[in-house]
Amino acid sequence: MQFRHLLLSLVLALIVAGPLPARADAPAAKDVATIGDCLRKQDKKPGGSQEADEAACLMTVAKPCMGGDETAASPGRKIECLDRERLVWDGIVNDSYKTMMNALDPDQQAKLREMQRSWIHTRDLTCGFWYDYFQGTMANPMIAYCHNRETARRAIFLRIFAADIADRK
Repeated sequence: MQFRHLLLSLVLALIVAGPLPARADAPAAKDVATIGDCLRKQDKKPGGSQEADEAACLMTVAKPCMGGDETAASPGRKIECLDRERLVWDGIVNDSYKTMMNALDPDQQAKLREMQRSWIHTRDLTCGFWYDYFQGTMANPMIAYCHNRETARRAIFLRIFAADIADRK
């Protein structure tokens, strides 16, 4: 009887609370615009480079989300903000990859696919090492930062090829 009462209370609490918020799989439009604007500004600068794009555009969403001071943000807030930015970079990776796959011949497509799989594996090992090395609660924001940084680097790298393909058309 007590179990039934507990179960009924749990069901009632879930009904009152309403549906759980959906996990954001798509970046917010304002975040996409922030990074897109930054990259377009970088495109206009003479002699640009991947490194310059990364230096200028990495953390343009996450840092303001954290309140401008990364050290003052809680670990949970850091992870939330870094993931928010990573979603934008991940979208650029996916869009650039699709552009390239649609334009390359089958042999190049196979090489691109293999290259991407290798990058994903390397990214996961690299970012996973943060936890293995530091462990504890501080490792989790470090892992999120690593995923954001590595995804941004990959986005900028693939974006160069996708832009070249677009220029050739």
